[in-house]
Amino acid sequence: MTNRLSPFLIAMMALGFVFLYAPIVSVVVYSFNASRLVTVWAGFSLRWYGALFENEAIGRAALVSLEVALIAATGALVLGTLVAYALARFRRFTGRTLFAAMATAPLVMPDVIAGLSLLLLFVALEQATGWPQGRGILTIAIAHITLGIAFVAVVVEARLSSFDRSLEEAALDLGATPAKVFFVITLPLIAPALAAGWLLALTLSLDDLVIASFTAGPASTTLPMVVYSSVRLGVSPQINALATLILIAVTVLVASASRLLRAKNT
Repeated sequence: MTNRLSPFLIAMMALGFVFLYAPIVSVVVYSFNASRLVTVWAGFSLRWYGALFENEAIGRAALVSLEVALIAATGALVLGTLVAYALARFRRFTGRTLFAAMATAPLVMPDVIAGLSLLLLFVALEQATGWPQGRGILTIAIAHITLGIAFVAVVVEARLSSFDRSLEEAALDLGATPAKVFFVITLPLIAPALAAGWLLALTLSLDDLVIASFTAGPASTTLPMVVYSSVRLGVSPQINALATLILIAVTVLVASASRLLRAKNT
């Protein structure tokens, strides 16, 4: 007996997909609109893509966001992996519960509270030690590292919990040092989790608006901050073009990753 979806479920699924993706399709379509008004179609045109590439503010903000995201994702990967390794390998040590709670607190902490706390921390440090001197790319990166550590730790710890430790024990029995076992055996085997954690931290950094608004300086405006400022003054067709380019980039990356995985499995 074959299980078929009822017409009601099919209709609900179709409604859900329309609700989720119709706005995205609308953004893509109106990015090719010749009119300055985003809700009035005036013919096909690529003028807003040209205007987007000539917009120096968006270009600088995109470079800042990319630089911050790369630094934050790499820093969160290193620190988050160490946190995950400590939680997965050392089940009992003094303060473990508090350590685990503090490491994963950014998962449930509101962004406004996290951003305000980091801002007060940076101000207090500058007054006490003179570092950091103002707010900029460094402070945003530190804030995003703090946020990304929690996500990386959860992903990597889940992989380490199901890891076959007999491989590490065999290497130790053959005379390998713990450090060599970690770098030669453990890290390559959990590489997919590391890649997933790094990409997750990268995405969170690129997408963040609230925390970056608290920790950014006048010369370190990120792309979400520029987009938000532009939308507050009225949606510009350039934003539609920017969103379309981001969608194309994400689609290409996902398709390439899927193709590589299929090629690897065959």
